[in-house]
Amino acid sequence: MARKPKPVTWYMATPADGIIELSRQAGTPVSLPDAVGQVIDHPTPCANKWFDESPFSYFRMVKRVGEALEDTGIWPAIWPVRLWIVEPVGDAGNWSHQHFSYRLLSHQIRVLEETDPWPALGAGGREVLDVIHEQIPERAARWAADWDADPEGMSERRRNWRLCGTRDIGRGEWAQAAADMTAYASRESAAQRWAEQLATDTADRTIAATDVSQNAVDYARSRAVELTVAAQHQTRLSPYVLDALRGARLDAAPTIAA
Repeated sequence: MARKPKPVTWYMATPADGIIELSRQAGTPVSLPDAVGQVIDHPTPCANKWFDESPFSYFRMVKRVGEALEDTGIWPAIWPVRLWIVEPVGDAGNWSHQHFSYRLLSHQIRVLEETDPWPALGAGGREVLDVIHEQIPERAARWAADWDADPEGMSERRRNWRLCGTRDIGRGEWAQAAADMTAYASRESAAQRWAEQLATDTADRTIAATDVSQNAVDYARSRAVELTVAAQHQTRLSPYVLDALRGARLDAAPTIAA
């Protein structure tokens, strides 16, 4: 007996007001909350499918929710966003099914429902938000203070973290590359990029009122990003990689030669 194909779910992301950002920028705002359960037509569809004749030539949707924040016109990264389940109506297409098989373009959509937004930050979206909202505010000031307490020593430890691994923990530069490749393979590159920016912004806000050096700020930002990426991929990467991203060697007390 032939197996039935799995139903495809298509997603679109908007800012908190529910208006498609590209439609707002084009001067023809389309509100998804006002259209739940309805079919809506694109206000200015492209005549040649599927070419960008304007910044907003068609509706864009994805079936890999970790890429829902890509190419939305929303930037800088914000949170919360709203995530919508839609379906294409009528003719639909793509730029290249070889390279963009997870995307679809259409001139009509039916807005089915709003859903939880956290999956837009990847399969580990809940954990990502916990890091951003709870852990970074608790740690960012300490990271910055650690740097300024011993700039030369921390610079050396950071260099060793980046370039030198141990038997139990990988080198940082390699761990970052492994996370990037995992995001790409899992179709969560947009989720990772968004999470990294949210982490950076949270670290900046946390230490904005403190008197620390720019190098300390940069260090706190990088630690925030790496901790967030570890949360996103915690079920996909090994402890060897995750402990590098979490900065286990950077937080450990330095060894003092006898």
